[in-house]
Amino acid sequence: MLKSSLNLQLGQHLTMTPQLQQAIRLLQLSTIELQLEVQQALESNPMLELAEEAPPDEPAGEPADAQPETESASDGTESEAPADDWGDELYSTGSGSQGVGVDDRDPFENQAGSEGGLHEHLLWQLHLGPLNERDRRIGAALIDSVNADGYLETDLETLQEIMGGEETVGLDEMEAVLHWIQQCDPVGVGARDLRECLLIQLRVLPEETPLRDTAMRVIDSGMESLGRHDFRALQRELGLDETTLAGAMELVRTLNPRPGSQISDQAPEYVTPDVYVRRDANGWRVDLNPEIAPRIRINSLYAGMVRRVSDARDSAFMRNQLQEARWFLKSLHSRNETLLRVARAIVERQTGFLEEGEVAMQPLILRDIAEALGMHESTISRVTTQKFMHTPRGVFEFKYFFSSHVGTSDGGECSATAIRAMIRKLISEEPPNRPMSDSRLAQVLSDRGINVARRTVAKYREAMNLPPSSERRQLV
Repeated sequence: MLKSSLNLQLGQHLTMTPQLQQAIRLLQLSTIELQLEVQQALESNPMLELAEEAPPDEPAGEPADAQPETESASDGTESEAPADDWGDELYSTGSGSQGVGVDDRDPFENQAGSEGGLHEHLLWQLHLGPLNERDRRIGAALIDSVNADGYLETDLETLQEIMGGEETVGLDEMEAVLHWIQQCDPVGVGARDLRECLLIQLRVLPEETPLRDTAMRVIDSGMESLGRHDFRALQRELGLDETTLAGAMELVRTLNPRPGSQISDQAPEYVTPDVYVRRDANGWRVDLNPEIAPRIRINSLYAGMVRRVSDARDSAFMRNQLQEARWFLKSLHSRNETLLRVARAIVERQTGFLEEGEVAMQPLILRDIAEALGMHESTISRVTTQKFMHTPRGVFEFKYFFSSHVGTSDGGECSATAIRAMIRKLISEEPPNRPMSDSRLAQVLSDRGINVARRTVAKYREAMNLPPSSERRQLV
């Protein structure tokens, strides 16, 4: 005999709130993409409005929503906003910043060299990763087989045969390097099919993410039914109730089936810097560019109407719009503060470059900044992609300041960027009738305490499009 009963259970769990998802999305947007996102928010939410220009006595860096937030806090809706400690921890903010004056900027310097697409982005991470030269060669071959959507087009057996002409490469080695690439940014790149791509993205989520394991079961065992949108079949196959499956599907929808599409194949020739770096009496200063996005704020008139609306449906709609507006402003502020923290950490470690040029560039990898700021390496990689820094030496993408290191005779480290600059300087100063060979360049660097092999010198020289000594002699 069947008997129904009603049970009450209490529990706690983390939720990937819309606010957190929005903050993550805003963090990885370029300046142009951010401006489009802000414009879309202004058009879709009447609670947001463009802020008037700040009066002369108001600091340029004052958050545009500061005053309206204070005015609208009394309407009673602020306390209804769900707390999001996870998001606050992920985007913990540093001190605020004032914008720089227009006289500090040179519009003719806002040029950046064209960036490559997905392959260059992955090769950059491969070069900075904790891999040996053999693994990097394997990684380069794998990356070369990744298509624009981020999928591996050539099977490992075929790649093994291609590489077999140079050296014997085991499938287990290739699998290990491929697994490392799949954890790079964008996560999921290098997958062999959609199922693997989505599972990779789910595995990197925190273990405590609600319904993560359920979503993995859906992808791992229910792709056929999922492809047909047959959710009833999914429930039967996996033994899930409708609510649990709906929650798992909500998490699945946050994944990117084409991770490679996040990396643009073309970068603008002219860019708007995200931050400005300048020197004052107290040292090097980093400021956010106040023009990276329109100044927006809560519309105080509409916010004040929330409590006065008598119709319950209209009141609920307005409260929801006000809540979303506040979330957007908070996410926007968190993005900018995170961007500023990363920029300041980079400048703190690369003051030598700012003062002396490339020859003083310090070794720096993603892990250094990640550990200093308490963030994940993939987060730092996203923040440093398509974000630009205006310095007295020009405009550079954040990732420009990262490079691997080479050991020195005294046990220290020298940046690969600095070594390339030294090689370029040595070649520019060599006697026209007696250009230095790669071996001679390596010897000169060794005399300066930098241990670099001849083949490494040749690789750096070729990367800078500098001809070998025989051709340089012919050019004179």
